[in-house]
Amino acid sequence: MPPIGFSTGALFKDALSDGVTAALQMHLEVIELSALRFRELASLVEFVHAADLTAFHYVSLHAPTDYTAEQEPAVASALLTLANQFHWPVVVHPDCIVNQEVWKPFGQWLCIENMDKRKKAGRTLEELQSVFGAFPDARLCFDIAHARQVDSSMTEAYRILRELSNRICQIHMSEVTSSSKHDRISESAVAAFREVADQLPLNAPVILETPVTPEQALGEIAQAARIFAPAAPTFVAVVPA
Repeated sequence: MPPIGFSTGALFKDALSDGVTAALQMHLEVIELSALRFRELASLVEFVHAADLTAFHYVSLHAPTDYTAEQEPAVASALLTLANQFHWPVVVHPDCIVNQEVWKPFGQWLCIENMDKRKKAGRTLEELQSVFGAFPDARLCFDIAHARQVDSSMTEAYRILRELSNRICQIHMSEVTSSSKHDRISESAVAAFREVADQLPLNAPVILETPVTPEQALGEIAQAARIFAPAAPTFVAVVPA
């Protein structure tokens, strides 16, 4: 089973340090440091340089998704400095990339996330292949819930995994509602995710984006772990004639 951790934004939406503290208290080995809003980026950079994150075996950064075209070079520059210094993947939404040139220096540290149905890029295998054509060394953050929302039959998820699983460096996991909001993992999501679980690389960390309190976090990890466990056999009672 892959290691399972949290995005700091799922545990504490606006408090990066509190999310890291909660993860350390749970003895998690993997974490994503989230700065989904441009206003959070400076605090993330400051935090990374001051914090001791050596307890984590895997750390990734999630780039902001609300920056303007004028702000894009500064966003990329700040994150590239961290990626080069710490060798951490940087998760980027493909629809947020306007100036490809500022992201090309990331090479393997650029981690493209597949998108939900609201977006106009990165939703399907073909759209992702187009992105990777521009960034041949980039890797994939496979959001299994986004893939399910785009195609509830999990066929698109299977297609993406069949062709791009060698690019995966981490997996995002949650429930995604019809309004594209993250939610806790339901029983129906467990069943759907199990359909493609055997295609997921077991060395790729799972990052939960489910909105939970720290008290609920270990239960959510257990729910995610069920996706990778063999399904319980179904027993049919045989009634003597």
